[in-house]
Amino acid sequence: MIPARLGATRLPRKPLRSLGGAPLVVRVWQRVSDLGLADRVVAATESPEVMDVLATHGAEGVLTSDQHPSGTDRVAEVARRPEYAGHDIVVNVQGDEPFMRGDAMAGAIAMVRDHGFDLGTAAGRRGSEIMADANCVKVVRADNGRALYFSRAPIPYLRDDADREQRNALVLQHMGIYAARREALARWVALPPHPLELVEKLEQLRALAAGLAMGVAIVDAPSWGEVNTEEDLVRANAHWERITAGDAS
Repeated sequence: MIPARLGATRLPRKPLRSLGGAPLVVRVWQRVSDLGLADRVVAATESPEVMDVLATHGAEGVLTSDQHPSGTDRVAEVARRPEYAGHDIVVNVQGDEPFMRGDAMAGAIAMVRDHGFDLGTAAGRRGSEIMADANCVKVVRADNGRALYFSRAPIPYLRDDADREQRNALVLQHMGIYAARREALARWVALPPHPLELVEKLEQLRALAAGLAMGVAIVDAPSWGEVNTEEDLVRANAHWERITAGDAS
């Protein structure tokens, strides 16, 4: 499922903005469909206008409440509907991730299906260049792969410069994907928003604070990134042109 809220503030009308000549939400739907890892791909939105655009492009969409505090709450509403009750694992690919990596999605699913975590996600290896960027969410994890904490702040923090190389090897950038067993998803959204979630504006902290186990699959590099601002959209279109020209670098 792909939550796509029309009322975004940093990039107005984000799901309908053009990426490579098609609306962003359609590009995300196409990308996830092309990966071939899901039995069904559905976009979830509060907007009839977005629903019309999805239908025009042959993408499946579901109209949801406009009162959800997070994309996960929107996904959970759809997952509760009878027509989706047969799916044991629900995957949430955020609606601003048009270049989601297949290994990241497969890894997040494996954390739930194969490793027994309540929830699964993915992170890409990075270096110190992201530490000062609050738009890059960092994650630290335990030896068994369980997420310890997510933050917009620089984590792990480097106290002594002599440890820089060791710290840089631990830097992981979280990617906009979650996999969840149906019952774990229901428990997540039944919880009230947690103060950590509200302060950091990171919905996954609600689940961690309540003790839900979230496994983090590591891939060599993160997906290209989320489209959150006008500048991101310009860069995403340039990246799209490079891909369609045969240069994915």
